[in-house]
Amino acid sequence: MALERVEVPITGKILAVNVGVGDKVKEGDVLCIIESMKMENPILAPLDGKVQEVGAQVGKVMQSGELVAVIDY
Repeated sequence: MALERVEVPITGKILAVNVGVGDKVKEGDVLCIIESMKMENPILAPLDGKVQEVGAQVGKVMQSGELVAVIDY
């Protein structure tokens, strides 16, 4: 089993978290939505797998490089 860390590419506020621990995701599924510079940006799953950890929380301001989720594939 390998783990893929999905990190925030831009600084912003988390508006929605669409996954939880144990959820299965497909490549391209929206993990969360982050607002940055008054634009909503989806953070997508880079591959198929199962969510092992979620670091994003609604309302949290995250900096570039912080953990959104860990996906086991």
